[in-house]
Amino acid sequence: MMTHAQAYQLMCEWTASDSLRKHMLAVEAAMRFYARKFGEEEEKWAVVGILHDMDYEKHPSKEEHPYQTVKLLREMGEPEEICRAILAHADYSGVKPETPMEKTILAVDELCGFITAVALVRPSKSVLEVEVSSVKKKMKDKAFARPVSREDIAHGAELLGITLEEHIENCLQAMKGAAGELGLAGVTT
Repeated sequence: MMTHAQAYQLMCEWTASDSLRKHMLAVEAAMRFYARKFGEEEEKWAVVGILHDMDYEKHPSKEEHPYQTVKLLREMGEPEEICRAILAHADYSGVKPETPMEKTILAVDELCGFITAVALVRPSKSVLEVEVSSVKKKMKDKAFARPVSREDIAHGAELLGITLEEHIENCLQAMKGAAGELGLAGVTT
């Protein structure tokens, strides 16, 4: 299995967009958090998080994403459990999330993007100031971050067997721990 450093390098080779790179880093942080929580292999879960949208910039269609990433990983001889988890994060792939890692990548993907959006509309641009209540309030505003499926976020918490509030708190804690790397530590005025 590739190391985190190898996965990061591969992701950077495929992805030029700073915001997409930061999204994958946010998902990686959440995957690491849940791997520790569930007593799983943190490095493996981090690799899934950092690679899950690697092909999205070049291949954004449902016909190609995330299949191009999985094709490359299989050619490289990466474990099938990593490939399945990446496929499972796309509900249209036909791969139903079954393992904890598969369920978690599906659960954290949309929520990490949503939390980033919540942080970026704050004057400070800091995830460090975001609370569960502010995320839930923004979820009720259908015009805010319109493309993000609130149903997918709620379903993710259900998949993990926890409340929506706990899931939001977990992802917030993960992202707060990586705030600097994510560009969400805030701006000085």
